[in-house]
Amino acid sequence: MELNLQPLATACFVSGQTFAAGEPVASYLVRNANLEIVRHDLLASQKEAFAPAGFVACSWVHPYKPRVAGENTERTLKLNAETLFLALADPATEVNAENTRLVQFLAFMLERKKILRPKGRNADGEKNVYEHAKTKQLYQVPKGELTPEFFVQVQAQLSVLVGEPKPRAASAPAFVAAPESASTPAPSA
Repeated sequence: MELNLQPLATACFVSGQTFAAGEPVASYLVRNANLEIVRHDLLASQKEAFAPAGFVACSWVHPYKPRVAGENTERTLKLNAETLFLALADPATEVNAENTRLVQFLAFMLERKKILRPKGRNADGEKNVYEHAKTKQLYQVPKGELTPEFFVQVQAQLSVLVGEPKPRAASAPAFVAAPESASTPAPSA
């Protein structure tokens, strides 16, 4: 899963006010009417005034960090499973009930890809602890059950970001009977 998105804005989408370092910013990934994924960043205090024009795939609140000179902007513009997980599971990001399922799924997927390493549970046993292989940073992810309903809900959420799954083509029958004339033996002369 990989998308190219616009970078974190420097001003609020709703009010136009410039963000200050450390200020809480709400980021939304929205699929608009043209089926494009658009990122909207706004002051967390403006969330009530925000009316997204499309379906919200996910949102998160994080402290604003101005871009550093010389930063690789191409890399930060690519949204893939790893960068989405890092944004949603960042300890500085406010916990959001709508994204808990997505964070759990991404952790499961990234563990299988060896990007995250399981490190057990936290002190109260309510969260799984993962270590990011590159940065060695620890992330705590709420425990969850991987039920069929869980995957149906995650699929609905991910379909906003990557599109609907393609319908499977009808499979050809494994055995096709030959015409009768070919199966009857030829008369002997």
